[in-house]
Amino acid sequence: MLDRDGYRPNVGIILCNASNQVFWGKRIREHSWQFPQGGIKHGETPEQAMYRELMEEVGLRPEHVRILGRTRDWLRYEVPTNWIKREWRGSYKGQKQIWFLLRMVGRDTDVSLRATPHPEFDAWRWSDYWVPLESVIEFKRDVYRMALNELSHHLSHDRRQRRSSKISTHSHTAN
Repeated sequence: MLDRDGYRPNVGIILCNASNQVFWGKRIREHSWQFPQGGIKHGETPEQAMYRELMEEVGLRPEHVRILGRTRDWLRYEVPTNWIKREWRGSYKGQKQIWFLLRMVGRDTDVSLRATPHPEFDAWRWSDYWVPLESVIEFKRDVYRMALNELSHHLSHDRRQRRSSKISTHSHTAN
């Protein structure tokens, strides 16, 4: 499903652990690493697509994560012509994405790269928040930078919120 400008609607997922490191997946049988992402199916909202892709690619369910934020608008990247299937050339330009920032509330052992018959990743690791910019494929780099920049303020807000809830929990137990 392409929009009239030739972009496929898509979601991107930045999954953070408690240390604000990000999930970084290695594409199956390739030497490239990326964030989970995938197309939005007809009739799906971006949030529904994000949860579906999270399950398909990472094996995590909604109870394993908490949404911290999402990008306000679509972020677009163009795919180089030599990467586009011949039958799509001329109509397909690239992806337009809504990015979600998620906090992992489950355990690392909840991650399953074999949750579906057609896995996307064959390895994964936690990386520092900005590391993906150095190693993502070049044509995605600007979109990654925009998403990471736009969503980064949610991490400090979330950390302050978690700290204040611990303080209030302690004050309630002291009474």
